[in-house]
Amino acid sequence: MENITNAITLVPLNHYILLSSIIFFIGIIGVLTRRNAIVIFMSIELMLNAVNLLLTAFSAYRGDAAGQVFVFFIMAVAAAEVAVGLAIIVMIYRNTNSIDIDLLDKLKN
Repeated sequence: MENITNAITLVPLNHYILLSSIIFFIGIIGVLTRRNAIVIFMSIELMLNAVNLLLTAFSAYRGDAAGQVFVFFIMAVAAAEVAVGLAIIVMIYRNTNSIDIDLLDKLKN
């Protein structure tokens, strides 16, 4: 554990913040511009991983394991979200033969 913390602190914290911001921004663009439900899920995962990276970096720099515990819970929630979301997408695909989110307007009727 100590070796990992030392390895993380070799890179300046600003680089982690920049990389995390870039990954999060890519995720936002993916959610806002794409119509494929799978790509939107992958973009959400990118945003969650960006937050996980930043929490891990801050945790290592502060020497506190609380950030890493939060990362564990975020990963557990993300796994549950993906399981439920993919099940919903599979059911939508079976009914509409498409995973385009624009076709989900049919759920209103």
